Amino acid sequence: MIRLFTIILTLTLTLCVPQAQAALETSADVVVYGATGAGVIAAIAAAEDGKRVILYEPKLQLGGMVTGGLGRTDHANKKVIGGMSRKFYQKLGKHYGVEEGGETIAWYPEPHVATKIYEDWLKEAGVEVIRGSGYFLSKIWMEGNHIKGIGFDKGWNIFGDIFIDASYEGDLMARANVAYTWGREGSDIYGESLAGRMHFSPKHQFLTEVGPVDGDGEISALIQGEDPAPVGAGDRKVQAYNFRLCMTNVKDNLVPWPKPEGYDPADWDLLARYLDAVPDLPMGKLMNPVMVIPNGKTDTNNNGAISTDYIGESWDYPEASYEERAAIWEKHKRYNQGFLFFLANDPRVPEKLRDEMNEWGLAKDEFVDTDNWPHQLYVREARRMVGAYVMHQADLQTDRSKDDSIGMGSYNSDSHNVQRIIATEPGPWGDKVPLVINEGDMQVSVKPYEISYRALTPMKKEAENLLVVSCVSASHVAYSSIRMEPQYMIMGHAAGLAASQAIDNNSAVQDIDIKALQAKLREQGAILKYDDITAPFAHKKNLPGIVLDEEDAEFIGKWRNSTSVSPFVGLYYAHEVEAGSGDTKAIYTPRTPKSGTYEVLVNYTAHPNRCHEAKYTIRHADGVAEVILDQRKAPKGESPFVSLGTYNFNRGKKGAVEIEGKPGGTGYLVADAVQWLEVKE
Repeated sequence: MIRLFTIILTLTLTLCVPQAQAALETSADVVVYGATGAGVIAAIAAAEDGKRVILYEPKLQLGGMVTGGLGRTDHANKKVIGGMSRKFYQKLGKHYGVEEGGETIAWYPEPHVATKIYEDWLKEAGVEVIRGSGYFLSKIWMEGNHIKGIGFDKGWNIFGDIFIDASYEGDLMARANVAYTWGREGSDIYGESLAGRMHFSPKHQFLTEVGPVDGDGEISALIQGEDPAPVGAGDRKVQAYNFRLCMTNVKDNLVPWPKPEGYDPADWDLLARYLDAVPDLPMGKLMNPVMVIPNGKTDTNNNGAISTDYIGESWDYPEASYEERAAIWEKHKRYNQGFLFFLANDPRVPEKLRDEMNEWGLAKDEFVDTDNWPHQLYVREARRMVGAYVMHQADLQTDRSKDDSIGMGSYNSDSHNVQRIIATEPGPWGDKVPLVINEGDMQVSVKPYEISYRALTPMKKEAENLLVVSCVSASHVAYSSIRMEPQYMIMGHAAGLAASQAIDNNSAVQDIDIKALQAKLREQGAILKYDDITAPFAHKKNLPGIVLDEEDAEFIGKWRNSTSVSPFVGLYYAHEVEAGSGDTKAIYTPRTPKSGTYEVLVNYTAHPNRCHEAKYTIRHADGVAEVILDQRKAPKGESPFVSLGTYNFNRGKKGAVEIEGKPGGTGYLVADAVQWLEVKE
């Protein structure tokens, strides 16, 4: 009878629990706790590899943030997203009928569409899904370092061979007494320059000086007080959470901003005083409604000094009880709803801003079972395992290659503010003190890096049959990049296959054959290293002749890496920081194997905001030539390369191509690859 009941659950993918429900006791080869995007993919990977899999989710909804409002996917460099993670976005492209670079793929889902893709995929894979019980983890059975089973309220028990903790909170990991941490390490722990309390970050900062007290001398509840900790000191404070809002300005699909229970306009005195000081702030400076979601919808994120991030209210969440987390969840919901309702209705808000706010509302056809409000709180960071290997700042910046790589990341180190404090000493925030500042925001670009399999495994002495795919082993600095949903799914894919191999070989997860795992991942389209990228023009090794990418060039002036416009060679292209600065130059110096005649070609990513007079200087054996190209115009034909002409070059490093823009010109100069093709008589 119990087995029949679980089969019914699998078919419906929904579990309704009557009060008198008998105890559920079941088992599987692989048990995945937490139906986040990472958990869904881990379950599918193991099931498609022939294992019986149970995916357990206490809440009704599947997909975590992927289906919970984060539709503007944090993909960064799309080329390093492979395997089942990319397959999800390919399924999305098929749904919407969207192509990019000749591939059927889309990156920005409506929440209900992402949900449907996950549900259909789970059913196709034969995953047994138990969800919606409301019962959270309450006990665990272990024999030494081996997990035998996990238990829930009302006598529910699930046994298995391998367990995967895919929850955002790491509750299974914690129950198994696996080492973990939370908050910010001090800079001395891993030698990280970005660790601990920060000095000052200009992003999401107040645009003018605002004092901490109101007219009655009271300090706003949105301020945590003073923080005298020195720069670089560690703490137990966690970056801010929010809800990613699916908004719309399509009138027929718009629900007005709800007034939260217990709403008090006085709670928003700090915001009112800020708007009084900067009365011309548009909505886009108070939140970030990115309208890239199909059918007139947004993924709206935090933006600005006071926004949807509830700064300071996430600190207790990692170690809180389920009841306390529910209260924190509701407090965030009231905060976000109160913020929106205040901006749309309070007379202290400038009329122009109120009018703009009331052009928008929640999307009526999303989250229909939760009053159009996202079902997932954006838990950006909670617990983090201290496992067999801890990813840290160097792994994102200097030591980016890993022998046991199971995937790649590329998103910048991105931590939202940790606290809103009172500055009592003058600094870059201003000379008048005391005043209010936000602290903890970190935005530092990285190059694509490899993720170690060991970051998914606890130390063997603690748990030999557990993998962790959301609360992975990483410092706060490294986690701020790894925590993006495409990477969660990449790690979920690896964990599912690793679990399957551990069962087949009767081994601990720490002792699997990493080469065999990597081979299977590659068979399934995973990108473990830069050389795995084989699409046309993706890697210079795929192109004939001598090819220098931007990573081979010498740069003068301020440049940054970008992946916004395709096609480009390698993992990114170079983009000057300030348009028309006139002090930027990229120099490509080839090593020609022999003297001879070569055609010189260049690649750039055309866009309307590009430099319209990019000067290419070719230094060759017979002198110097100059060619002007309009980078706003795409090359003619199928090739993204443009010929600069044919020239003689001597053997060795005795020639070059220099790229620079016109001083005072308009548009951004970009530099990607330069190619030398030998012209044979």
